[in-house]
Amino acid sequence: MVGSKWKLLILRNLLARPWRFNELRKNLEGISQKVLTDSLRSMEEDGIITRTVYPEVPPRVEYSLSELCESMRPIIKAMEQWGIDYKAQNGS
Repeated sequence: MVGSKWKLLILRNLLARPWRFNELRKNLEGISQKVLTDSLRSMEEDGIITRTVYPEVPPRVEYSLSELCESMRPIIKAMEQWGIDYKAQNGS
C-alpha cells in the first residue's frame, strides 16, 4: 500500500477540514512531496478522499473526505481515542 503509514495522519487532518496540498505537506513533518502525492492519489482512487480543483489562477486544489469516508468518521475518531488512551496508559 502506497504511503500507508501516512494515510491515517492525512485522514486525521482531513477530519478537521479540507486542506490544500502544501498545507498538508507542512503539517505532516517528514513526508516527502512524492509520498504525499502518491498517498493522496491512492486514497482518491479508493474513494476515501475527494480532490476539488477550483478554476482560479493559479488553480486551487483542496482535498477533503469523501462521502464514504465521512460515514466512517465515528470509527476513525474511536481509533484515534484508543491511541490516545493507549499512550496515556503506557507512558509513551
